[in-house]
Amino acid sequence: MTSETVRIGIVSISDRASTGVYEDKGLPALQDWLRRALLNPIEFVPRLIPDERVGIAATLRELVDEARCDLVLTTGGTGPAPRDVTPEATLDVAEREMPGFGEQMRQISLHFVPTAILSRQVAVIRGKSLIINLPGQPKAIAETLEGHAAASGIFAAVPYCIDLIGGPYLETRDAVIKAFRPKSAQRPARPAT
Repeated sequence: MTSETVRIGIVSISDRASTGVYEDKGLPALQDWLRRALLNPIEFVPRLIPDERVGIAATLRELVDEARCDLVLTTGGTGPAPRDVTPEATLDVAEREMPGFGEQMRQISLHFVPTAILSRQVAVIRGKSLIINLPGQPKAIAETLEGHAAASGIFAAVPYCIDLIGGPYLETRDAVIKAFRPKSAQRPARPAT
């Protein structure tokens, strides 16, 4: 059995990185983690854009409606600063909100930093795509996706969510993150490579 290819939009949102003031670390961090976590072949659709609400919303629409991404992960722009508008732009394109993802990300991050309560990440569904706002720092990205002993990582729920909205069957490497599905939704396991 061959794994289905998954198209993943990855969006790094940063005024300074998008203008070349410093090197973007969000896109490489997302690609590295997803390559380690997923057994599926991945087609990445990367974007590096400034903190502009209209531009972020337009990018998210394009990745879902035109590029047909199954999953879109953003990094950056989720704090309380005036230019942090990623959650608002994400809600602008939403058909349905998935509040559990943001709640769990804050729960995970609180084990590492008390400022996690300032985070405003959201997750939404648009069409057959799941869009999730992640933190801006590579270390925090991995922490929220993987979790820790006291709190499950959010990516454990992503494959089943994508099943439910009509996307491809995502298979994970258990050593990185074990996807959770009810028994009735599980396919026979493939050996990890």
